[in-house]
Amino acid sequence: MLISSHGLSVKFGSHLILDNINISVSQGEIVTIVGPNGSGKSTLLKTLIGAISPISGHIERSESLKIGYVPQRLHIDETLPMTVYRFLTLPLRHSKSRIKQALEQAGVANLEIQQLRSLSGGQLQRVLLARALLEQPSLLLLDEATQGLDQRGTVDFYQQIDAIRKQTGCAVIMVSHDLHVVMRRTDRVICLNGHVCCEGVPEKVSASPEYKALFSLDDEDVLGVYRHHSSPIALQEGRLNVG
Repeated sequence: MLISSHGLSVKFGSHLILDNINISVSQGEIVTIVGPNGSGKSTLLKTLIGAISPISGHIERSESLKIGYVPQRLHIDETLPMTVYRFLTLPLRHSKSRIKQALEQAGVANLEIQQLRSLSGGQLQRVLLARALLEQPSLLLLDEATQGLDQRGTVDFYQQIDAIRKQTGCAVIMVSHDLHVVMRRTDRVICLNGHVCCEGVPEKVSASPEYKALFSLDDEDVLGVYRHHSSPIALQEGRLNVG
C-alpha cells in the first residue's frame, strides 16, 4: 500500500468538508475521484500531500512514497520572461538530461527553450506534468489537470498518463469531471460528496444508484458511459460530463 487514509475529516471554520474518508491506493493503480463542485475533491488531494491538516483521522504513507503533484492550473505573469527549462529548475536544480527525460515522458520533448507564456494550454499542462515527474514519484496526484483542454486534448492527456504508469509503475490519483474519458484509463473510481458515496471499478460505479442520484443521471445516461467505454469514436465526442 502506497498511501491510505483512515477516518479522515476536514473542517473549514464551521463547515465540514470531508467526513470519515477511508481510501487506499496501491503501487501501479490508477484511481479516479469524481464528484460535483464543492464535494471536497481538491481538499482531499491537498490533505493527502500534507498541505491541509485534518481535524480527525490519519494518513499512512509507505516509507518509499514520493509524490508528484499536478495542479488544476498555473497562473503566470505574462510579463515574466521564463523558459520551460528555467521553470523546471525551480526550486530544485535538476540535470539537463533529467529535464529532457521528464519532458519526453510528458509528451512535450524539445520545449526547453520555449517561453512559458507562449505555450498553449495543453503544452503548459504537460510541462506541469513534467515538473511533477522530475523527482521520479511513486504516486502522481492530478487535480483536474485537463481543465480547459478540449476533448481531443483531454483524451491525449489521459493516454499519456496511462503510458507513464506503464513505463514507471507509479500509482495515479486523478480528480476528474470526465468519467466518460477516464473509463478506459482507470482501475477504480471513488465517488465523493463530502464522504465516499460509492467506489469500485468504473462500470460498477457508473451503474450504482448513489452515482446516478448524485449526478441526476438516468439509465440512458449510464448507457452512454458504456458506449463511451466500448467505442473509441464515442469516447472522443464527449456526450456526458459528470461535473
